[in-house]
Amino acid sequence: MGRLIGILLVIWLVIGAFAAFQRGYFDDTKTNCSEASDIALNIVAGPLNYTGLNPKVDCVDVDIDTPEPSK
Repeated sequence: MGRLIGILLVIWLVIGAFAAFQRGYFDDTKTNCSEASDIALNIVAGPLNYTGLNPKVDCVDVDIDTPEPSK
């Protein structure tokens, strides 16, 4: 049973990597943290798009007092 789960997990991640490739995430050689997190999220959730689901991540506005850059 564990071997089957492992095989399904590898297949899931390969499909997700293919989805990231189709969206062009691997074209840029310079990647920042935001792009890396997009790639990782796409690899994990990418196969859901092929099943008809379209997962969305909403950013919640947090009231944080950050200083403005000087001009």
